[in-house]
Amino acid sequence: MPLYVPPAPAPALRSVLAALGSPTAVREARTPALRSATGPLTPELPLPVYVLDRIMPSGGTPRTRLTGWRFLIHSGDRAVAAADTKLTADGWTFSHFFEGPYATATGTALRQAEAMETPFQPRLLSVPELYMLTLWLHGDTGADASASGTMPAPTDLLVPLAPAPPGIAARRPHRVSELLPVMTMRLSPPLLGSPA
Repeated sequence: MPLYVPPAPAPALRSVLAALGSPTAVREARTPALRSATGPLTPELPLPVYVLDRIMPSGGTPRTRLTGWRFLIHSGDRAVAAADTKLTADGWTFSHFFEGPYATATGTALRQAEAMETPFQPRLLSVPELYMLTLWLHGDTGADASASGTMPAPTDLLVPLAPAPPGIAARRPHRVSELLPVMTMRLSPPLLGSPA
């Protein structure tokens, strides 16, 4: 079943294309694969990046906020890096290029999601308290991907990207209703034994 990849804001795409077209931006990027790529580099598969805040056990209801758009940068038929954009007072602008495990894991998780029978709108969900990034498979394929404050529905799927925190299986789809309590528990302080 195809994924319904949301369109990125036009200024975000333009800023990434401008950075890719700038020899200085590419040369100064700390991404050896990007600097050594041959042929044209193209930004593909734009994903909105959300941050999940306040998942602490006593922190109240979690909230999400849109922090940027991420593009996988392809050279030919493979992703060699990623580019992030951020929202500023002047609109969407290029932030930085990067490569590494999360860029690779995003591509792997997207291919895995394409093989599922249910249609989804893919997003990225960062959980800073756990140093965790997930592919968020949102069940409402027509939803506005640029809307901050959207919470994952209990039936949405989260696919933790590798490397995942200890005790949370990477590359395995989890329902939000199952994974959110596990994440909350991971942030709970350990219970101490009674004094001797």
